[in-house]
Amino acid sequence: MDNLIQDIIARNPKIVEELGDRLYDKITEVVIPEWTEAFRQITKQDCYDYVYEVTVPRTFDGFITEKSIINDFLAKQFPEVIFEESDADLDHSGDVDYIGKVGDKAFGIQIKPVTANANFGNYKLTERMQANFESFEEKYGGKVFIIFSSKVGNKKEVKNKEVLDEITAEIARLK
Repeated sequence: MDNLIQDIIARNPKIVEELGDRLYDKITEVVIPEWTEAFRQITKQDCYDYVYEVTVPRTFDGFITEKSIINDFLAKQFPEVIFEESDADLDHSGDVDYIGKVGDKAFGIQIKPVTANANFGNYKLTERMQANFESFEEKYGGKVFIIFSSKVGNKKEVKNKEVLDEITAEIARLK
């Protein structure tokens, strides 16, 4: 396909110039004026409404999703584990939403919306998160697992199901 395109351009180099001219005209004559007018019409109330709609419902939905993933899914999947919400310090500074207690040890759960990274297989921990997870493991004995969730209809769902096998292995190790 690339060779075909290169061949067409080589035979008619003006085609790139013509397409570039059309794009430039569209941007300068249509896009910029439409966006400029739209930006002029934005009010402070629009900004207040946007911030409210983005923060409040998403925060609440995230809270409900976390509870649903733990109570409706993980607690049933792993009935021998006692799941507890982490304390505020561990949640905010340690990046751990829930603790799964196995005897006198525990593993951590961090729940992220699947939108945290469009391709959750390539999600990268920050250095701070990695350090916090290592600190958690030193203190509690278990690893921290990141669960990516999404809403399917009215149901919350674990998207990276392979983490369940890792949690199963960790439970066995902690016992």
